[in-house]
Amino acid sequence: MKYALITGASRGIGKAIALQLANQGFHILLNYRSNKKAAEETANLIKKEAISCKLLPFDVSDRETVEQSLVDFQNNNPEAEIEIIVNNAGITKDGLFMWMKPEDWHSVINTNLNGFYNVTRPLLKNMLTRRSGRIINVVSLSGLKGNAGQVNYSAAKGAVVAATKALAQEIGKRGITVNAVAPGFIISDMTTNFDEKELKKSIPLNRFGKAEEVASLVGFLASENAGYITGEVININGGLYS
Repeated sequence: MKYALITGASRGIGKAIALQLANQGFHILLNYRSNKKAAEETANLIKKEAISCKLLPFDVSDRETVEQSLVDFQNNNPEAEIEIIVNNAGITKDGLFMWMKPEDWHSVINTNLNGFYNVTRPLLKNMLTRRSGRIINVVSLSGLKGNAGQVNYSAAKGAVVAATKALAQEIGKRGITVNAVAPGFIISDMTTNFDEKELKKSIPLNRFGKAEEVASLVGFLASENAGYITGEVININGGLYS
């Protein structure tokens, strides 16, 4: 059975990605950190389509917990092949760098950057053995152009962009692709407090994006049709920064 693991998938972009990949026929491993109710609601939507969905509760920044959770899943489901990894879990702790607290810096780095390492590395060996797999990292406009008030988030996402390109070169010969998608302003919990009316003036398409639009792009990168695309960072931002 082929599975797709999506981190931070209880709501928002992660939820949309989980639903998209389920629609493409992948069984889903749905990771969440604390919102069990939202995770269960998403899982129920997936199960209605006769696709299995298993919940994996862990904090991606906690390496030991992540590894134990993944080992337990593999031991209990020896027939399962995790074919797709979508590193989507992320947090923001915005503020001007001059006054940024150490905990706000480290928590954002630990979740957005170290989370990529903690989740991807333990699963890579099996992908290399099978000579197949897709690793898709959800980064951000902030990681490409930078964003005032988000030095920590920009640093973390920028590092994942670089890691995407480097890892793609390491494992491409084994048939595994590594790509990233970089959303701009997407309607989600992260943008709830943004001034959409003002910000959309700078967006050529004159609107915020939808989570489903990001999910469609991830779905393409997870498909066989994207087998010759690797090491790429694809912008999805309405033309704001391309």
